[in-house]
Amino acid sequence: MTASEPAPHDDNPVAGQPHAVVERDGVRYTLLGTAHVSKASVDAVDAAIASGRYDAVAVELDPQRLQSLTDPDALAGLDLVKVLREGRAAMFAANLALAAYQRRLAEQLGIEPGAELRRAAELARARGLPLYLVDRDVGLTFRRASARLGWWGRAKLGGGLVASLFTDEAVGDHDIEKLKQGDLLEASFSEFAADSPALYDSVIAERDRYMAARLREATAGAGVREVLAVVGAGHLQGLARHLRESGEAPAQVRAELETVPEGSKIPWFTLALAAFLLGGFAWGVWQGGLAVGGELMLYWVLLTGTLGAVGCALAGGHPLSILAAFLASPLTPLHPALASGTVSAIVEAWVRKPTYADFLSLRDDVQTLRGWYRNRVARVLVNFFLTSLGTALGVWLGGARMLGRLLG
Repeated sequence: MTASEPAPHDDNPVAGQPHAVVERDGVRYTLLGTAHVSKASVDAVDAAIASGRYDAVAVELDPQRLQSLTDPDALAGLDLVKVLREGRAAMFAANLALAAYQRRLAEQLGIEPGAELRRAAELARARGLPLYLVDRDVGLTFRRASARLGWWGRAKLGGGLVASLFTDEAVGDHDIEKLKQGDLLEASFSEFAADSPALYDSVIAERDRYMAARLREATAGAGVREVLAVVGAGHLQGLARHLRESGEAPAQVRAELETVPEGSKIPWFTLALAAFLLGGFAWGVWQGGLAVGGELMLYWVLLTGTLGAVGCALAGGHPLSILAAFLASPLTPLHPALASGTVSAIVEAWVRKPTYADFLSLRDDVQTLRGWYRNRVARVLVNFFLTSLGTALGVWLGGARMLGRLLG
């Protein structure tokens, strides 16, 4: 047990559980550290809220994760085409991977990960207590982690994410121990990119700061005096330290940690690729006329278009989606904000519009490879990833072929 200050009552409702008590700005925060796969943690939440000691409850959740825990049918209202158009396909896949990981854990351990967080939210609402969702959006955490990993780190993270979407293997003992120590995101992300300081900072350390800021912001002027905050045990010490010591304005901290670091605003790779293609075409025309220049362009179009179309076909794409992939793949590498996978996936979602039943069965279907191809929502995501992968291979092979032709 840890405590920032001694518990103020002899009949402390969280006695015997990992916890910390911090008083600041007239509010006493009781931080209850839980294990996300422990029935004992659910019982501890029950006992703490049943004591009547607290006049507000905070949980380590964001609105989307709370909705997924309390409303399994929430995905049915999703506009998939809008997700694709806004470039959020990778974020949607990350949330699906997290949901699939949670399902594997639930089947393996007999308890749903995060059950104590859901219980805290349900009891707070049942008792009419203010409920504060203090965690950062998981998609935002994913984007910040990805932005800080560098090219190779992002490749490992993305590769691990794609692989995790198709696996049904049992969760390892090491990851289960991490969950007992208390953070679901750390355990799930560790499958994608292990031993990464940047990943740890984005997934754990930043969220300690963020949740401390959200707690202070939510309770400022709210008239609450006793707040129970239910968080994973892995956040207990860091959250208590930031609550106790941070001198930064909560809004400033939140704004900082909700901003995704941007790379260069100049699309250097796209510009270099465009210069290479145009320069190669011009060189070919200069060396051998339009026939040679046209031949070089044909290399590019056929390699990128064919491999993009092959990726779409491997995803079980509709013939129109495959055609869209073929037409888009030679062009989208020259557009910094558009991917061939987005084009083919939008066409796929338009031609084979996902049904309400597809959304309802999504969490079950993504447990198996056959389910990914049977479910129209999941198949759109497979289409996005495999078409994009095929195009990327085509870019490198087409560029290498063109360079070889020029040098030869």
